[in-house]
Amino acid sequence: MEDLTTDWNHLTLSEKEGPGCSLDEELSSPEFIIATKFLTKRPLNIYAITKTFTPLWRSRNRFKVRNLGDQKILFVFDNKVEADKVIQSEPWTFDKHLIVMERYDPSSSIDELALDKTTFWVQVHGLPIKFMNVKAVEKICEVLGKVIPTINPNAPEGGNFIRVRVSMDWCQ
Repeated sequence: MEDLTTDWNHLTLSEKEGPGCSLDEELSSPEFIIATKFLTKRPLNIYAITKTFTPLWRSRNRFKVRNLGDQKILFVFDNKVEADKVIQSEPWTFDKHLIVMERYDPSSSIDELALDKTTFWVQVHGLPIKFMNVKAVEKICEVLGKVIPTINPNAPEGGNFIRVRVSMDWCQ
């Protein structure tokens, strides 16, 4: 082991090879990545997945698909707005199976992704009129998971129910 350490210390760049190269953050390509896990045991057909989601997501700049194995896929977008739109439209399914989604930071390891939560729209029916408001329904739905704040608080109201988005742990 000491021989290996000694040999390792002798490895250096010559003057001709230079001091090395350092890549700055501004040289990286702007990618907005969504990591997904398909909750199925069937093998994934990347071509079929791409053909299915291209018209559904209406991506102007298109997106790239990277298969990670183990039912995990990365969707790579060039545009943050398009990636945000896909995440905000959860839940998604493929071939009648749920897809768990999570934003992915390319500077972190794929193994660090939990992929254990997905967002659902939850409708609450049968409330007394005085509790037919978003705040009351958000309080009720906190027992299910993390309530995603509504951008337009008047949008979910109407009729005989109120709906809110809730991020739930699908593993339980």
